[in-house]
Amino acid sequence: MSDEALIAISKRPKAELHLHFEGAAPPSFIRGLAKEKNVDLSGIFREDGSYDYRDFVHFLSVYEAATSVLKTPEDFARLCTAVLEQSAANGVVYSETFLSPDFCGGGDVGAWREYLAAIREAADHAERTMGVTLRGIVTCIRHFGPEQAKSAALCAAETADDWLVGFGMAGDENKGKQRDFAYSFDMAREAGLKLTSHAGEWRGPQEVREAVDDLRVDRIGHGVRSIGDLAVVDMLAEKQVTLEVCPGSNVFLGVYGSLAEHPIDQLRKRGVKVTVSTDDPPFFHTTMEKEYGDLARCFNWDASVFDDLTRNAIDAAFCDDQTRETIAKKLELS
Repeated sequence: MSDEALIAISKRPKAELHLHFEGAAPPSFIRGLAKEKNVDLSGIFREDGSYDYRDFVHFLSVYEAATSVLKTPEDFARLCTAVLEQSAANGVVYSETFLSPDFCGGGDVGAWREYLAAIREAADHAERTMGVTLRGIVTCIRHFGPEQAKSAALCAAETADDWLVGFGMAGDENKGKQRDFAYSFDMAREAGLKLTSHAGEWRGPQEVREAVDDLRVDRIGHGVRSIGDLAVVDMLAEKQVTLEVCPGSNVFLGVYGSLAEHPIDQLRKRGVKVTVSTDDPPFFHTTMEKEYGDLARCFNWDASVFDDLTRNAIDAAFCDDQTRETIAKKLELS
């Protein structure tokens, strides 16, 4: 594939379904905020200014340290603008982002409403000025435990509307079982929210099956380890459970040794609905343009494949039908 073709593919308009709000914070934004608040976060940055961590568990610690300077609704509104500037610069037209009430008001519904209002106001302004549409998905944090997850689910249920559209689970996949969080997922479902859960990033295919069977999710965050059991892969295809795949993240964290070893192409060819996202882009030194270019180069995907991926994302988006139709027109999808 020529350089011109790769550039054209990387510049295509995009939809992203798996983006951690705080994890998308540019390091420069966090450093600036820490300086304003006289907080020393020097230990979480490398000399070049990027985030510094050793492995996935340490990454979670650094992530939470960076998040610690985000204290007020105004901080989160400013973060929203910084994140959407990066999304717009990479051709993202529609994005869904994971928001945690644990970081926005400590799980208190009243405080959460204030944070959410500030974020939404910034998102609405960005849509008018940058052309990128954002929707929110509340996430509980798996390693915080099932009881704390109930507070996040209550926050989600109390604020579900046409902007706050989903509920999910993030955090350390090696803690507990998917079914431990069934109460919270049932609460969110009853409130009309669509569901997703991180599964099959670190644990194997059975984790993916349990997320589908025990939590009845509409989508799976990552899900790539399902490739280890073709029966699980075929189940995903049959049930049309969409995978929010983050190839650059998976390679950077060592889930796979290289992009060539990544199963996204195998999953796609087996009939699974796959999409492409960046996860925590500044942490993993990636962008949506880089993801597109790397995938095109590695798997020799042409524009039609990326049209399919984008169509998958829009079909699986948790937004209302009117928003879906509007975004599809922007993306020139039929």
